[in-house]
Amino acid sequence: MFDGIGFMELLLIGILGLVVLGPERLPTAVRSISSWIRAMKKMANSVKDELEQELKIDQLHNDLKKAEKEGLKNLSPELQDSIDQLKQAAESVNRPYQVEDTPAADKAPASATPTTKATSADNAKSDKPNG
Repeated sequence: MFDGIGFMELLLIGILGLVVLGPERLPTAVRSISSWIRAMKKMANSVKDELEQELKIDQLHNDLKKAEKEGLKNLSPELQDSIDQLKQAAESVNRPYQVEDTPAADKAPASATPTTKATSADNAKSDKPNG
Protein backbone atom coordinates (compact mmCIF):
# COMPACT_ATOMS: atom_id res chain seq x y z
CA MET A 1 0.00 0.00 0.00
CA PHE A 2 2.79 2.41 0.89
CA ASP A 3 5.21 1.37 -1.85
CA GLY A 4 6.89 4.74 -2.32
CA ILE A 5 6.79 5.72 1.35
CA GLY A 6 9.40 4.45 3.77
CA PHE A 7 9.41 4.23 7.54
CA MET A 8 10.98 7.66 8.00
CA GLU A 9 8.31 9.33 5.87
CA LEU A 10 5.53 7.62 7.85
CA LEU A 11 7.19 8.71 11.09
CA LEU A 12 7.39 12.31 9.84
CA ILE A 13 3.71 12.25 8.83
CA GLY A 14 2.77 10.88 12.26
CA ILE A 15 4.76 13.57 14.11
CA LEU A 16 3.26 16.33 11.94
CA GLY A 17 -0.24 14.96 12.53
CA LEU A 18 0.39 14.89 16.27
CA VAL A 19 1.63 18.48 16.27
CA VAL A 20 -1.16 19.82 14.03
CA LEU A 21 -4.12 17.88 15.41
CA GLY A 22 -3.01 17.19 18.93
CA PRO A 23 -3.25 13.93 20.89
CA GLU A 24 -7.03 14.23 21.39
CA ARG A 25 -8.07 14.52 17.75
CA LEU A 26 -5.35 12.40 16.11
CA PRO A 27 -6.98 8.97 16.75
CA THR A 28 -10.32 10.21 15.37
CA ALA A 29 -8.61 11.61 12.28
CA VAL A 30 -6.72 8.36 11.70
CA ARG A 31 -9.97 6.35 11.99
CA SER A 32 -11.83 8.58 9.56
CA ILE A 33 -8.97 8.53 7.03
CA SER A 34 -8.71 4.75 7.27
CA SER A 35 -12.48 4.42 6.72
CA TRP A 36 -12.18 6.64 3.61
CA ILE A 37 -9.34 4.49 2.31
CA ARG A 38 -11.39 1.33 2.95
CA ALA A 39 -14.38 2.81 1.12
CA MET A 40 -12.21 3.78 -1.86
CA LYS A 41 -10.66 0.31 -2.01
CA LYS A 42 -14.10 -1.31 -1.85
CA MET A 43 -15.35 0.94 -4.64
CA ALA A 44 -12.28 0.23 -6.79
CA ASN A 45 -12.69 -3.53 -6.27
CA SER A 46 -16.37 -3.40 -7.22
CA VAL A 47 -15.55 -1.45 -10.40
CA LYS A 48 -12.79 -3.94 -11.22
CA ASP A 49 -15.15 -6.89 -10.70
CA GLU A 50 -17.82 -5.31 -12.90
CA LEU A 51 -15.28 -4.65 -15.66
CA GLU A 52 -14.02 -8.23 -15.51
CA GLN A 53 -17.59 -9.51 -15.74
CA GLU A 54 -18.32 -7.25 -18.72
CA LEU A 55 -15.13 -8.41 -20.46
CA LYS A 56 -16.10 -12.03 -19.88
CA ILE A 57 -19.56 -11.40 -21.33
CA ASP A 58 -18.01 -9.62 -24.31
CA GLN A 59 -15.61 -12.55 -24.86
CA LEU A 60 -18.51 -15.02 -24.73
CA HIS A 61 -20.42 -12.87 -27.22
CA ASN A 62 -17.45 -12.80 -29.59
CA ASP A 63 -17.00 -16.56 -29.24
CA LEU A 64 -20.67 -17.07 -30.07
CA LYS A 65 -20.32 -14.96 -33.21
CA LYS A 66 -17.28 -16.99 -34.29
CA ALA A 67 -19.18 -20.21 -33.65
CA GLU A 68 -22.13 -18.98 -35.73
CA LYS A 69 -19.80 -18.14 -38.60
CA GLU A 70 -18.33 -21.64 -38.46
CA GLY A 71 -21.79 -23.17 -38.37
CA LEU A 72 -21.38 -24.69 -34.88
CA LYS A 73 -19.25 -27.48 -36.38
CA ASN A 74 -15.56 -28.22 -35.91
CA LEU A 75 -15.22 -25.66 -33.12
CA SER A 76 -12.06 -25.08 -31.15
CA PRO A 77 -12.16 -26.23 -27.51
CA GLU A 78 -12.39 -22.62 -26.25
CA LEU A 79 -15.37 -21.89 -28.47
CA GLN A 80 -17.05 -25.15 -27.48
CA ASP A 81 -16.59 -24.29 -23.79
CA SER A 82 -18.15 -20.87 -24.36
CA ILE A 83 -21.11 -22.42 -26.17
CA ASP A 84 -21.57 -24.93 -23.34
CA GLN A 85 -21.51 -22.14 -20.73
CA LEU A 86 -24.11 -20.19 -22.68
CA LYS A 87 -26.32 -23.26 -23.02
CA GLN A 88 -26.13 -23.94 -19.28
CA ALA A 89 -26.98 -20.31 -18.50
CA ALA A 90 -29.95 -20.43 -20.89
CA GLU A 91 -31.22 -23.68 -19.35
CA SER A 92 -30.98 -22.27 -15.82
CA VAL A 93 -32.97 -19.19 -16.86
CA ASN A 94 -35.61 -21.15 -18.78
CA ARG A 95 -36.03 -23.81 -16.07
CA PRO A 96 -39.48 -23.33 -14.49
CA TYR A 97 -39.69 -22.68 -10.80
CA GLN A 98 -40.78 -25.60 -8.67
CA VAL A 99 -43.49 -24.82 -6.13
CA GLU A 100 -43.51 -26.93 -3.02
CA ASP A 101 -46.68 -27.56 -1.04
CA THR A 102 -46.02 -26.13 2.40
CA PRO A 103 -48.50 -25.41 5.19
CA ALA A 104 -49.47 -21.80 5.63
CA ALA A 105 -47.07 -20.16 8.06
CA ASP A 106 -49.27 -17.13 8.64
CA LYS A 107 -51.76 -19.05 10.82
CA ALA A 108 -51.12 -18.45 14.51
CA PRO A 109 -50.87 -21.51 16.75
CA ALA A 110 -53.68 -22.10 19.25
CA SER A 111 -51.33 -21.55 22.20
CA ALA A 112 -50.68 -17.93 21.15
CA THR A 113 -54.15 -16.75 22.20
CA PRO A 114 -53.91 -17.57 25.96
CA THR A 115 -50.50 -15.90 26.26
CA THR A 116 -51.87 -12.67 24.85
CA LYS A 117 -54.71 -12.78 27.39
CA ALA A 118 -52.25 -13.41 30.20
CA THR A 119 -50.13 -10.51 28.99
CA SER A 120 -53.08 -8.13 29.01
CA ALA A 121 -53.97 -9.32 32.54
CA ASP A 122 -50.37 -8.69 33.66
CA ASN A 123 -50.50 -5.21 32.16
CA ALA A 124 -53.70 -4.48 34.09
CA LYS A 125 -52.02 -5.57 37.32
CA SER A 126 -48.99 -3.39 36.64
CA ASP A 127 -51.20 -0.28 36.34
CA LYS A 128 -52.14 -0.64 40.02
CA PRO A 129 -49.86 1.21 42.43
CA ASN A 130 -47.65 -0.95 44.60
CA GLY A 131 -48.30 -0.40 48.23
